Amino acid sequence: MNNTFRFVLYITTLFAVNFSFAQRQKHNTIKIDSATAAQARATLNKLPADKFLKRSYNEGNRELPYRFLLPESDKQGTKYPLVIVLHNSTRIGNDNEKQLEPLSRIWIRDEIYKKYKCFVLAPQFSGRSSNYIVAKNGLLVSKPSDEVYSLLKLITDLQKEYTSIDAGRIYLVGYSMGGSTAQNMLSISPERFAGMVSVAAVPDFSNLEALNASNIWLIHGAKDTENLYEGSVTLFAKLKKNKKVIFTTYDELDHNNIAIPLLLDEAIPKWLFKQQR
Repeated sequence: MNNTFRFVLYITTLFAVNFSFAQRQKHNTIKIDSATAAQARATLNKLPADKFLKRSYNEGNRELPYRFLLPESDKQGTKYPLVIVLHNSTRIGNDNEKQLEPLSRIWIRDEIYKKYKCFVLAPQFSGRSSNYIVAKNGLLVSKPSDEVYSLLKLITDLQKEYTSIDAGRIYLVGYSMGGSTAQNMLSISPERFAGMVSVAAVPDFSNLEALNASNIWLIHGAKDTENLYEGSVTLFAKLKKNKKVIFTTYDELDHNNIAIPLLLDEAIPKWLFKQQR
């Protein structure tokens, strides 16, 4: 049994335990060394990204580059989910390349691409998609940029262009700034999204009523000193009415390695595909 297989088996076991208590906060104590993190990222970065179509959306004088992945087999009469993957702040730009970070590349892993058939939208923001401000309680909170509203319009246009997109299964996934943007989008337009995975985000408390009725998976590292863990702790406490929320804490992980356990596993697709609006 090679080391990669042992790692994936261990992660799968952890998630199996976690999902048996879906309405509670769970703590995982896995440790990730730098070599394991580098190997996981390299595995995905080596995958050819040409399955992602390179496109651009124009609204007035604003251009939003994006990559778009079609389902493995788009059969007439079949509806497929749409997954929107939102990048972190290191991927800001307009080259229509950098936004394909590891969380977007899990969808082109052969076993995921064939098993979890869906559309995947990976936009690239030219500036920060979420801006952070200090709230009255001293915590950072996230506010959406104007480009986020352009993205919402793009989603509407894609639904018109691809009628096989299932309107009841549109999902949000994001890490760091992207996780914050996912929360912004769910707060702005909760009726559009069937589920959200938000990793290491700065929270959005602006529409807690909507979030309390949404399918949400919060993931954060307790050692995160960039987007502080306390933000997710506070959001989870404010969502106590939501029996569908999951909060996974990695006690030993920080901002830079929090996504590693999610990359070579099917935990995100598996959870998302169970959610419907």
